[in-house]
Amino acid sequence: MFINFLRENKIAAGILTVLRLYLGYSWFTAGLGKLTGGFDASGFLKGAVANPVKGPDGNMVYSWYVHFLDSFALPNIDIFNHIVPWGETLIGLGLLLGCLTTAAMFFGLVMNFSFFLAGTVSHNPTDISLGFIILTAGYNAGRFGLDRWVIPFIRKTMKTEGSKAKATA
Repeated sequence: MFINFLRENKIAAGILTVLRLYLGYSWFTAGLGKLTGGFDASGFLKGAVANPVKGPDGNMVYSWYVHFLDSFALPNIDIFNHIVPWGETLIGLGLLLGCLTTAAMFFGLVMNFSFFLAGTVSHNPTDISLGFIILTAGYNAGRFGLDRWVIPFIRKTMKTEGSKAKATA
């Protein structure tokens, strides 16, 4: 019942718009600050590897993630130094404009969980909670945004392409 409310109700769409704009502004300003102010993730990643999240027994909780950071992210830091600020900026732009909202929120959640697994709590729990609400709402979260026109266009295009593929098969 609650999911139907989130996915279909116009009042929910209004509430979701406020949440979407809040998160979009946060993502956009964080990304833009990194793009314009210079950004280097190596210190953060080295700190996450040196001081991993530990459980009450003193053992690493996310050893697989620490291994990923140490063996893949740090050796490819130049890629991450571009992906993070551009990702944050584009996620924010998508949420602010309500354009491809579900995709933007999905990638926002991927980034939030990445920061969280690296040991950064900050506002990530709040962002993750709000992000799941927006992701669950799907199209309705972008109803009062560009998704009103973009999603029907994509559906129509995909349907047309699907018909062409069936005709040639």
